[in-house]
Amino acid sequence: MHDDETVLKEINPRDPPVPLTNAAKEEIAAIARRQTRANGVLMKAITFVGGQVEDGLKLLPKQFRNQMEDLARKALHQSYELASKSRGGVGGKIGSDGLHRAAGTISGAMGGFGGLSTALAELPVATTIIFRAVQGVAAEYGEDPLSEETRMECLAVFGSGGPGKEDDGVDTSFIGARLSISGAALSGLIRKVAPRFAAMLTQKLSTQTVPLLGAAAGAGTNYAFVDYYVSLAHVHFGLRRLAHVHGQQVVLDEFHRVLSASKAA
Repeated sequence: MHDDETVLKEINPRDPPVPLTNAAKEEIAAIARRQTRANGVLMKAITFVGGQVEDGLKLLPKQFRNQMEDLARKALHQSYELASKSRGGVGGKIGSDGLHRAAGTISGAMGGFGGLSTALAELPVATTIIFRAVQGVAAEYGEDPLSEETRMECLAVFGSGGPGKEDDGVDTSFIGARLSISGAALSGLIRKVAPRFAAMLTQKLSTQTVPLLGAAAGAGTNYAFVDYYVSLAHVHFGLRRLAHVHGQQVVLDEFHRVLSASKAA
């Protein structure tokens, strides 16, 4: 292809972005409200309870605390593969947000029953359940949940902020980004999102350190985690769908404008 033809296509694209309509602005406003609600009352309660128990984690060897990011990376790698494979057969019947919340609740209760040791063993299971739920949201927005491209986008959702932070919500730098499909790109993306997800996992473990009592905490925590990431998945894929039609920059500018206005109100 000649250079002049390339320039011509850039100046006059075949599918130019559609200007934002009032309906699109209303949809963006609804997405912004969903992000604001994501860190709801239950997540704030978990943050408070976890913050009290987290002092106990500080008594553990420093080596363990340093392993959290490594545990997060391994859990994300495993869920990337297992979440798609588990969508077939009996696992294919678990598709709704409600069923994923129920599965996460049961998994969290079992993980917290024996305290920290069983909670650690349950981490990959909980991560896979969350990943599956995020895949389900992607499918709702017309994306193929089994494709590598969509699974990479699902991983990006795990790079969202954690509870109790000013910047809770999706990392909008991922919206519209061209994620390469390769083993190296996958590892690089996981390394990028793992630190924030590790912080979330530490919060989760903080509520599950006490045997028996940790079972109830684990059930509630997992329910909240599934709900939290499902909400952020709706934000992520909702913005992506709008960006495909109206252009990334104009959609994100409107999104951040609405968020800023709601905080100022």
